[in-house]
Order: sequence, then structure tokens, then C-alpha cells
Amino acid sequence: MADAKNKLESVREWIIEHKLRTVGCLWLSGLAGSIAYNWSQPNMKTSVKIIHARLHAQALTLAALAGAAGIEYYDHKSGAKAERVANFLNTEGHARKD
Repeated sequence: MADAKNKLESVREWIIEHKLRTVGCLWLSGLAGSIAYNWSQPNMKTSVKIIHARLHAQALTLAALAGAAGIEYYDHKSGAKAERVANFLNTEGHARKD
């Protein structure tokens, strides 16, 4: 149980650090999935299939962007983002060249 929690936490941290990459991957997978689904519908023209796939992927992307904005807002309010930035900018452990 603890191992699964650590794995879930590491995935969550990766998603928080790579929000735009996550949204892009979600868009691409949504587009591919929608095209695959629409291609199984025999009574549609090809242009309609492509338009439907684009609309589905666009709606999924908007939902993902809204989720990323919510996560960013929560991080800002809770101070978690400030801690990550402070850890990133911490230079005490690094040697400086003068």
C-alpha cells in the first residue's frame, strides 16, 4: 500500500512539474482515440469524422487546461509552489565560481 502511494505521489509531482506536456499528451491521445472511434462509424463522411475528432480533443484539452489552472491555483494558495521555487533557487549546496 505504501509503495503504491509513493508511486502515485511521484506521478502527481511529475504532472505538477510538467503541466503543459501533460495537456499536450492528453490532447494527442484524445485525438487519436476519437479518430479511432469515429473510424468505426460506417455512415459518416471522412471530413465529418475528422471534425468530430478535433472537437472531442479540443473539449478534452479545455478540461485539462481548467484542471491545470485549478492545480496551479491550489499550489499558489497552499504555498507549495513557493516551496518548490525556493528549493530550485537554493544555491547553498553549490560551489560558486568567482
